[in-house]
Amino acid sequence: MRSPRAASDWPAIIQGGMGVGVSGWPLVRAVALTGQLGVVSGVALDTLLARRLQLGDPGGHIRRALASFPHADTSEQILGRYFIEGGIDPVKPFRLVPRLSLNPSRQATDLIVAANFVEVFLSKEGHEGLVGVNYLEKIQMATPAATYGAMLAGVDYVLVGAGIPAEFPGLLDSLAAGRAGEIAVDVLGAGAARFAVAVRPESISGAKVELRRPKFLAIVASHVLASYLARDARTCPDGFVVEGPVAGGHNAPPRGPLSFDEEGQPIYGPRDVVDLEKLAMLGLPYWLAGAYASPESLVQAREAGATGIQVGSAFALCEESGFDASLKRAFIEKALSGTLHVRTDSLASPTGFPFKVADLPGTVAVPEVYAERRRVCEAGYLRVPYRGQDGEIGYRCPAEPASAYLRKGGKMDDTIGRRCVCNGLIAAIGLGQRHRDGAVEPPLATIGQDLSFLPKLVGASRDSYRAADVVAYLLQGGGRDGP
Repeated sequence: MRSPRAASDWPAIIQGGMGVGVSGWPLVRAVALTGQLGVVSGVALDTLLARRLQLGDPGGHIRRALASFPHADTSEQILGRYFIEGGIDPVKPFRLVPRLSLNPSRQATDLIVAANFVEVFLSKEGHEGLVGVNYLEKIQMATPAATYGAMLAGVDYVLVGAGIPAEFPGLLDSLAAGRAGEIAVDVLGAGAARFAVAVRPESISGAKVELRRPKFLAIVASHVLASYLARDARTCPDGFVVEGPVAGGHNAPPRGPLSFDEEGQPIYGPRDVVDLEKLAMLGLPYWLAGAYASPESLVQAREAGATGIQVGSAFALCEESGFDASLKRAFIEKALSGTLHVRTDSLASPTGFPFKVADLPGTVAVPEVYAERRRVCEAGYLRVPYRGQDGEIGYRCPAEPASAYLRKGGKMDDTIGRRCVCNGLIAAIGLGQRHRDGAVEPPLATIGQDLSFLPKLVGASRDSYRAADVVAYLLQGGGRDGP
């Protein structure tokens, strides 16, 4: 078990690493400037970098960050491949990036490393505040390269959820020492055979480079998983974020037999309540998440032994978040009028994890929009590798075209109700793919189920608020105002 640091060393507020690009560098930097922990969403950053370059890199931010990337040849190659002066023709599709695989090309690895460097670099630019990055354990094939890129930019924290992140302490140790870092990859039908994806710093930089090791926080939904990770020094994190089932995005499935309410939402019971006493006995700091966006919740969390809270939805709707402006307005207007419905959908995500879906007009939550969308798998971040009967490795996703999924050995039942989370979340920040038939990918909007903070933040304007307003609101009950 790692030695705990003094309570004064830890932030009271962690901004959730949300969606794809919702918690991008403008939001993360704004939170870090308040003295709290801003967290980059580390999902699909290679696609976001490539598409923003194809839009002409408004403001020149990506090019400025790439100019500081330690490998100039890589920066030049990326710019040559994706940058379009003045921006791409609005009716043309974005050029795609290489999809994740067990044997990534050098081009694919370099792009992931550079994209994570860029996002963390811009988040940390010009201040000494804390910046973290959030990864999904489910997206294993991107993890080593993404983590290395974030560490090259000096990321302070790495947070990981949506799975059992047992290998991350070892990955961070290896990369910090300049050694190759790898993560095991789950391959369906592989039996006892082990597969892994690695990043080798020397193959990228040409030399061994020692880096500062970031703190690692495991995102868990039970004290049982926390205890499992903490019992072995090889898997023990520096702390935990304990996420409840009302949080946005992916949720842990209920423990025990699965049952549903009248809306088809999974029912959580007593076994899903985290035993904070058992959690505290581990001797590691922890933050509570999911409906904690109030000053009273911060005080109560600290009184219960927590170091602080993680807050997502309140930051997701602030001015600096990456949500498309029209979606953000729709969220705020419908929430304030009491007409916003957010449900826990057991089928929407191809991962099999429950996923919060907001029923906003024009999104794939609307049955008509979902039915009209042509099923296509272009981003492919949630594809999983499988071993076919011929022994060859393939990749499939329940949200891809059903015929393709069946051809790869999948079952038709697994395709029903699945939303393309990758394309949908990318579209939710205004970067949806344009198809050759003129169609544009519709967005998928996710948020937490507790939005009671909104009236207090938007005030009389009924319009917008900033990240600093969220932090000030949360700390007004007497929480600490610095790291």
